[in-house]
Amino acid sequence: MKPWLKPAAFVLCLLPLAWLGFALLTDRLGANPIEALTRDTGEWTLRLLLITLCMTPLRRFMGWRWPLRLRRMLGLFAFFYACVHLSTYVWLDQFFAWGEIWRDIVKRPFITVGMLAFVLLVPLAATSNRFMLKRLGRNWVRLHRLAYVIPALGVVHFWWLVKADVRTPLIYALLFLLLMLLRWRPLLRRLAPA
Repeated sequence: MKPWLKPAAFVLCLLPLAWLGFALLTDRLGANPIEALTRDTGEWTLRLLLITLCMTPLRRFMGWRWPLRLRRMLGLFAFFYACVHLSTYVWLDQFFAWGEIWRDIVKRPFITVGMLAFVLLVPLAATSNRFMLKRLGRNWVRLHRLAYVIPALGVVHFWWLVKADVRTPLIYALLFLLLMLLRWRPLLRRLAPA
């Protein structure tokens, strides 16, 4: 892998946050900046989760090894954006009104699913280092299979949030289904190079 690839990917992953910070400070997020910030950080979480899922198919079908070396960092950036997304909701939208937040989680299905996705992301982020990989052994692989469930929950969260115009969540759903299809063993046997 080229030595500049990881630093370049790191900077690229920070660019959306830099843009959102700039847009917030220069009043470019529209009439409801908190909603725009929450929506955009959520979308970047979903994008990074899907990009992370692309790494294995890139190795299998293109023969590239470097994507797997970026997978952990991309997954941690997805968790980072999920934290910013949740913090924006808890702090800027709800002002730490825990009773209201709890009522939202219980009564609004899209928030319930979003919180479930976040809760499932926490152990993946906490066990993403080599020490935990060695300590958990085979259980690490089992735990990290949640990386297939979380984007699905993210798509549902987004779909239920927008309600009427589901074109964008539909694109994410189709990308997710394609990435899952590329992991389907019978298809892999046919498509993977000998």
